[in-house]
Amino acid sequence: MRFEHSQRTVAGQQMRMVPRLIQSMEVLQMPAAELQERIAQELERNVALEAGEPSFDLDLVRPEHERPIGEPDASAEGFERLGEMERAYGELMDAEGPRPRRADGERDAKMDAMANAPSRGETLAERLLHDWRLAEVDPVLRAPGEAVIESLDADGLLDATLGEVRAGAGADWPDELLERALRAVQQKLDPPGIGARDVRESLLLQVDAALDGRDGSEPSEAARAALEDARTILQGHWVDFLENRLPRIEQRAHLPMARIQAARDMLRRLRLSPGRDLVDEGARPIVPDVVVEYDADRDRYVAALADGSLPVLRVSHEYRRMSKDASVDERTRDFVGTNVRSAEWLIEAIHHRRTTLLRVAEEVIARQRAWFDEGPEALRPLEMAEVARTIGVSTGTVSRAVSGKWMQTPRGMVELRRFFSGGLRTDDGGEASFEAVRQMVKDVVEAEDRAAPLSDEAIAQRLKERGVTIARRTVVKYREQLGIPSARHRKSHG
Repeated sequence: MRFEHSQRTVAGQQMRMVPRLIQSMEVLQMPAAELQERIAQELERNVALEAGEPSFDLDLVRPEHERPIGEPDASAEGFERLGEMERAYGELMDAEGPRPRRADGERDAKMDAMANAPSRGETLAERLLHDWRLAEVDPVLRAPGEAVIESLDADGLLDATLGEVRAGAGADWPDELLERALRAVQQKLDPPGIGARDVRESLLLQVDAALDGRDGSEPSEAARAALEDARTILQGHWVDFLENRLPRIEQRAHLPMARIQAARDMLRRLRLSPGRDLVDEGARPIVPDVVVEYDADRDRYVAALADGSLPVLRVSHEYRRMSKDASVDERTRDFVGTNVRSAEWLIEAIHHRRTTLLRVAEEVIARQRAWFDEGPEALRPLEMAEVARTIGVSTGTVSRAVSGKWMQTPRGMVELRRFFSGGLRTDDGGEASFEAVRQMVKDVVEAEDRAAPLSDEAIAQRLKERGVTIARRTVVKYREQLGIPSARHRKSHG
């Protein structure tokens, strides 16, 4: 057996995505609120990035400032280098002359931008545990109650068994103790319905709280009667109620239809997810990225970016000069240079986002003019590839530009991606987008007689009369996408 070593040259191609391109793609995909958080984070960790007051001079990084792209320095020695930079370069900076200082009382734009970033909200478990520690309960129930609270889902309901609660806490509490702790959580914590094991139990807890006045209000006689009937329905006729079989409830519960309707109206006021009222981590106010207004003088719609809340970014002139100063030690100069390049790339990425988003919005307005003039039913089919070819970018770039973005229009707030949809041919030879057909289904349902709601086949026939031919199963798909229940569940009794 003989081992040999040899060398050879192999030619090949390998595509690598450079950091600048990755950052540009990430920034392009961010909605305004998310971009604002990203800028605040960059201002906090990048010493070379500054936030200035809004002005007409955006101080964007020009092509002559571009440098060869290199891997960013993600070393954990950053703070140590900052200390070395301050010690090594501080005297030199002082020797160059007085540095600009803020006048007394003048605000720091960078600190303001960082302070405007939203803090982490309190979770549901943290909020309930705080209230639980202040509640007057038997001390023996404290620890089991905390285990129950930590097992609640985002709706405030207990979707675990008592055995799973016990195993999760690593304790040996008996079921009787856990049952007592669960009842204490249900009775002591607000809002009513917290700690229920399902929606039905949660509604029962809320009805009982309203009858006892524990929800902070005193029900009238009519409201009390409706609450009593609601309890009767929840306790003995829950399945019939869910299936909208109100005549069967009328027959079996010996309640007139008017009282059943009043009980149903009362139940509609209750919370299906009581925990969401305390903490709603996912819900954020919709912030438009693009604002569209109608110019009556020129009979056209004009788009503008709604990014006035974003700070104007610039690269620190002092750190830029420091990155080129040969008298600074190499490690410090490399660290400063990395931060300068990172700041330049972020500013370039934001500039690219602004120009791309505005071009996409203007092209959408031009192609969907009928939607702005006539409404949702006039939406025409539009593919992202069409817009991409027109403005000279890739389809992926258009997809990232519209992802999560909202447009404020004279017809209200609308998601930018909604304007891109496939479609079908109408009977008169025209085109209708899938979104427009869904809107037609919604309009037909809203106009129906609830005492005799339309079947899916009847809805398809109504659309055919409008020149749109679709199958019944397509109506079912669109109806479910719109959250519209079936005809049986839409039927109004009495």
